Amino acid sequence: MDESQNIKNYATKASQAVRSIQARTHFALSGTPLENSTDELWAVFQTIMPGFFPPLRKFKDLKHERVAELIRPFLLRRLKQEVVKELPEKIETNLYSELTTEQKSLYLAYLERIQEDLARSSLTSGAERIKLLAGLTRLRQICCDPRMFDANYIGESSKLNQLMDTVRAANENGQRILIFSQFTSMLKLIGKELQKDGLDFFYLDGKTSSKSRVEMADAFNEGEKDLFLISLKAGGTGLNLTGADTVILFDLWWNPAIEEQAASRAHRIGQKRVVQVIRLITKGTIEEKIYDLQKTKQALVDQLIKPGEQFLHQLSTDEIKAILDMNEEGL
Repeated sequence: MDESQNIKNYATKASQAVRSIQARTHFALSGTPLENSTDELWAVFQTIMPGFFPPLRKFKDLKHERVAELIRPFLLRRLKQEVVKELPEKIETNLYSELTTEQKSLYLAYLERIQEDLARSSLTSGAERIKLLAGLTRLRQICCDPRMFDANYIGESSKLNQLMDTVRAANENGQRILIFSQFTSMLKLIGKELQKDGLDFFYLDGKTSSKSRVEMADAFNEGEKDLFLISLKAGGTGLNLTGADTVILFDLWWNPAIEEQAASRAHRIGQKRVVQVIRLITKGTIEEKIYDLQKTKQALVDQLIKPGEQFLHQLSTDEIKAILDMNEEGL
């Protein structure tokens, strides 16, 4: 099984179908064996070694050190730099921008509204969590461009301005660029800005057919157009885009492993140039807190898989509240 993280949810039809395949030997291959929680590891091992782990409820009680001990004899791990020694360097950079005056006003008003709603909320923990996540999404959209949910917004987006400055400079230097966002509505706004500058691009999201994906990837790698706009979830795996030497992650994803997969579209076998990965972060907002949280959450995967693979463990309600614990002084 290649990309075995696709069966990480034990109850899905895909996972059930794979378990029904009769074979003498099973191998699970993945660059991201853990994406959200250790439950995913349990699901994969239930497929390749049924009964090796105890039932899920008991498995959840195992200490991470014990899980690491159990899987170590059956885990062969190779880092990219160990296998592809000729692979060029990958340079990662964080670019920070500050909210415009209009964005900041909208951001703080929405943040205050969420905090007030929570203070007088009588929702159950599940409903509260859903409300919190919805609020987080709105705040993240404001950081990207408020037009994603407010069609009447007429101000600028500092992050979009920064992206365009970065793209223009890269374009002048002959760089070829992949731009990832989890929001297709944001990709469309970016596309309109690129068109204003007369810059042509390929576009891929979840609605793009398999045939078109391959055709566009081939055309891009052969030198046609210098920009490729890609939905993070739809194009983060299964694409070879070594024609690019610059990867821009427009907005943060909860799971850094997904971001790493996106960067690997360009930084892979066949790449001859140094790859620059640029992460855009809005200063003084929840984006900074999310990034900090990503870094602290890597300890678990270090325990289980050893350093290298990255992922963000599922957020607790308290952690989400901590992300929202911000006032005007932070901006």
